[in-house]
Amino acid sequence: MKAFIKTQYGGPEILHLEEIELAPLKENEIRVKVMANSANPADWHILRGAPFFARFTTGLFKPKEKILGADFAGIVEKVGSKTKHSKVGDRVYGESLTGGAFAEYIQIDEKCVAFMPNEISFIEMACVPIAGLTALQAIDTHGKLKAGESVLINGASGGVGHFAVQIAKARGAKVTAVCSTKNKSFVETLGADDVIAYDQIDIHQQKGNYDLIIDANGNLNFDDYKRMGKRGVMIGFTSMGHMVGVLFKKMLGSFPLTQFTAEVNKTDLEILAHLIEQKHIKVQIEKTYSYKQIPDAIAYIESMRTKGKVAMSWEK
Repeated sequence: MKAFIKTQYGGPEILHLEEIELAPLKENEIRVKVMANSANPADWHILRGAPFFARFTTGLFKPKEKILGADFAGIVEKVGSKTKHSKVGDRVYGESLTGGAFAEYIQIDEKCVAFMPNEISFIEMACVPIAGLTALQAIDTHGKLKAGESVLINGASGGVGHFAVQIAKARGAKVTAVCSTKNKSFVETLGADDVIAYDQIDIHQQKGNYDLIIDANGNLNFDDYKRMGKRGVMIGFTSMGHMVGVLFKKMLGSFPLTQFTAEVNKTDLEILAHLIEQKHIKVQIEKTYSYKQIPDAIAYIESMRTKGKVAMSWEK
């Protein structure tokens, strides 16, 4: 099969499209013919081996997993002997926490996939897993957002943020979105009730009384959470120093602030698929690349100016 291979840490230029052999299918796995992927900030972090401490998981001196990529959507081509829910021909989407998605085929535990809604494209659903799971778990699992509550979403126009705005609205919350002036109309179309343009208003001076603060951008400090909200969820961070500083202050105080990394599971993937099928979520795709341009897609994501999601198609 064709796959983008990395044998060292570095930028998108180190990725090479090669022919490799498929490993034997494990009894709990399914083999999916990949029809589309999406790119995430996690991809370029893993590609570069940054931050450095992450290499204790991904490989200290060189990557353990040669194939990059987490998000995918495709068609089941083979099932393992102990799989329970999947059959050949199923349209599925999912996420691989260990990589391997930027390839013609991915072999993955069936617990990490869910069925796609009938009329939604592979490209759309491939854009959902990491960003959608992160947004859903920030709002439901960790933020415990309830109908009638108010939420401030910092970084509302990005991959995670644009899902978070829509999920929060589906939960019956009042949403204030933080983004740039140029993306104001975009987040308004997602359902945001109010918009703060960070290039016109200093978010670090902004006052508020929100029930929940969700930071998908990663530039809020501990005092920002306390000043504006009753509880907070920290998703992104601008640097290790920034994250450590925020969490250290949290340890010294009593403000309820959670920092987490999304976990893939079938239940939450099914919830996201249902929200999309019921039109509570519309996947916003800024760019679509051919699979041959996966390194270009990663480079674009690394520029950190994405509006919505970036997809890559194996059908082109």
